[in-house]
Amino acid sequence: MKLSLSSSPHQRVRRDTGQVMRLVVYAMIPGILAQAYFFGWGVLIQALLAVISATVFEGIILWLRKRPIERTLTDYSAVVTGLLIAISIPPTLPWWMTVTGVFFAIVVAKHVYGGLGFNIFTPAMIAYVVLLISFPAAMSLWLVPVTHASITPNLLDSVSLIFSGYTTSGYDVTQLRTIADGVTMATPLDTLKTNLTQGLTYSESLAQPIFQGGFFDAAGAGWGWVSLAYLLGGVWLVRLKVISWHIPLSLILAVAILSSLLHMVDSDYFASPLFHLLNGAIMVGAFFIATDPVSASTTPKGRIIFGAAIGFWVVIIRTFGGYPDAIAFAVIIMNMAVPLIDYYTKPRTYGRGVRKVQRGD
Repeated sequence: MKLSLSSSPHQRVRRDTGQVMRLVVYAMIPGILAQAYFFGWGVLIQALLAVISATVFEGIILWLRKRPIERTLTDYSAVVTGLLIAISIPPTLPWWMTVTGVFFAIVVAKHVYGGLGFNIFTPAMIAYVVLLISFPAAMSLWLVPVTHASITPNLLDSVSLIFSGYTTSGYDVTQLRTIADGVTMATPLDTLKTNLTQGLTYSESLAQPIFQGGFFDAAGAGWGWVSLAYLLGGVWLVRLKVISWHIPLSLILAVAILSSLLHMVDSDYFASPLFHLLNGAIMVGAFFIATDPVSASTTPKGRIIFGAAIGFWVVIIRTFGGYPDAIAFAVIIMNMAVPLIDYYTKPRTYGRGVRKVQRGD
């Protein structure tokens, strides 16, 4: 049975799950293309691998559970989960790690809890956390943006790298992460985290090559444009009322406000709001991950609290925790709090609290 989703009793355009998920996929296309432009063919290869794996695992589990396969697969929820995993992992991650992450997302985080509509955690974020904890070194090996790379792998090189660990010319990921002047680069979040532990200031970190990205220097090369592309798709979803504005806006505002306060306290140690907003997965998290209709809060006030709390945890974990990015951890933490949030923010029943006027009063 397909879910029919609408934002209110007065919503005239009712969409089933398949229609909603297809719109989400369309909205992700600008971000995926921007990510592929800056970080290579591996982004598209991982997307294809993750979507195929997610669909296969979904079909197998549905068959084992004796559930309708074709009707459930056409809701495209597995496709969305696969794409979210693909854009969250390094584009050169070995193929078997990607498949492992997809397995945990579909089989464990989704179907162990009963399937679509019953999962309490966002499946793609469970997959990301499992991969990050299990393979931390591999999950940190992001390629240098094409604007800074000394070697840019083509399509065949990317396929070979993902499935064998080496390009057709014999280069591995570490060699590809070296820019023309011989410096090995990490992501902006990794770079800043490492520099601060070594005694460098935030301003000194911005002078390094990874932050020379043109219009968005503070966001790091390539990352600013990727974030804006996902923001564009997310705003389109809000415009179509596929998602409500409450979670994205509260999440982004929470990140901006808390990071601004910290930056004003010590601008040499705490990163600027622009750095936090345009680096990592803030825009993807705000519009495509935290808004999951199953694991997110369902009340208007609850969504605002849910989004703001995720934004709070992202800045706290990035600044004081051991992981450079924190969307996955923040979302999972707040997934656990959803029942409590919804309980205390449920709307008042119409007519409740009004004193009944009895005859003779």
